[in-house]
Amino acid sequence: MTTPDISARRALVACAALVVGSLALTACGGSANADDKSGGGDKGSVKTSVAKLVISAKDGSTGASINATGVKVSKGKLTDVKMTVAGTGTAVPGSVSADGTSWKPKEQLERGTKYRITATAEDADGLPAAADSTFTTVSTANSFIGTYTPDAGSTVGVGMPVSFTFDKEIGDKKAVQSHITVTSSSGQEVVGHWFGSQRLDFRPEEYWKAGSKVTLKIDLDGVEGANGVFGVQKKTVTFTVGRSQVSTVDVNTQTMTVVRDGATVKSIPISAGSAANPTYNGRMVISEKSEQTRMDGSTVGFGGEYDIPDVPHAMRLSNSGTFIHGNYWYAQGNPPFGRQGTSHGCVGLRDARGGQGDTPGKWFFDNSLIGDVVVVQNSPDKTIAPDNGLNGWNMAWSEWTAGSAV
Repeated sequence: MTTPDISARRALVACAALVVGSLALTACGGSANADDKSGGGDKGSVKTSVAKLVISAKDGSTGASINATGVKVSKGKLTDVKMTVAGTGTAVPGSVSADGTSWKPKEQLERGTKYRITATAEDADGLPAAADSTFTTVSTANSFIGTYTPDAGSTVGVGMPVSFTFDKEIGDKKAVQSHITVTSSSGQEVVGHWFGSQRLDFRPEEYWKAGSKVTLKIDLDGVEGANGVFGVQKKTVTFTVGRSQVSTVDVNTQTMTVVRDGATVKSIPISAGSAANPTYNGRMVISEKSEQTRMDGSTVGFGGEYDIPDVPHAMRLSNSGTFIHGNYWYAQGNPPFGRQGTSHGCVGLRDARGGQGDTPGKWFFDNSLIGDVVVVQNSPDKTIAPDNGLNGWNMAWSEWTAGSAV
């Protein structure tokens, strides 16, 4: 047996001791990324805040929401939040919640705009925490909005649909429609119908019940309506359905009968469209009201046949230019109102220039709501198209529901 060399053995022991020492140093040295501010084991650890700040829009992000961007804190309360438009430094006003745990802008943010948020908070021990983020909201090119009617808080007639017109073509109609809900206190079923790729209307099978409250909930923020194009709207809108008023124009008798809540309240002589330019048949909804407006035939295909700058008491019935309105220029040689149709397709009521006085035109204007229904019957013209104005009532319910994407 060979005896080991004593000097070699001592060298091995020394090496082993060095290795153990190296391991001990590694174990005590800590991570290079740790936030250890103890300054040594004998002095103890410095406490750090347990408050956790979160800014919903991540630093450097693009496509941030214009509705949901804000600040939240857990295990603490906010002490200061500042939001500015990056580059200009313009302050964006906002408010802290009553419990001090969240902050949000006062108004909806602008699309395609760069912002910066800086926020500070404290935990229960008064220890501070801070966060900041610079981000850009979703661009106009990559987002869509829907212009809708009726307005929040309005009172409308029983024929008023909820109508959206989108500023981009919608490819995923199901995704968009499923994030818009319309409900009524009457319990009526409300269904949406698409007219092409940019218009979506909602209505019940029959007219709204008088006095009901309708709630429109829009939850489109972040919904992809088309490839790379996202919604930005998130709000709830309510409106009231007023009394029921449906007025029927009979072209054969040149008379309009106004029925309110089931009772006839007035019969008014009218002048409908002439034989050459008859009035559409069908159920039409008043979509606009103007005390006075200009009517220029060249804008609706009649060339220079008429241009009247001060038509009184005008109420729109179609997008193509059908109105029910006051008429002060009715030719003296014509038969009285109620005898003959002389218009270019509108329904005319006797009125005075400037809309003054006790006239049928003024009475009907004063007693009509946006959303009231005007029915025209016995005209030689065709029935108005359902998408020509807010006139989806001219579509059978089975066809209406077939146009829903959900």
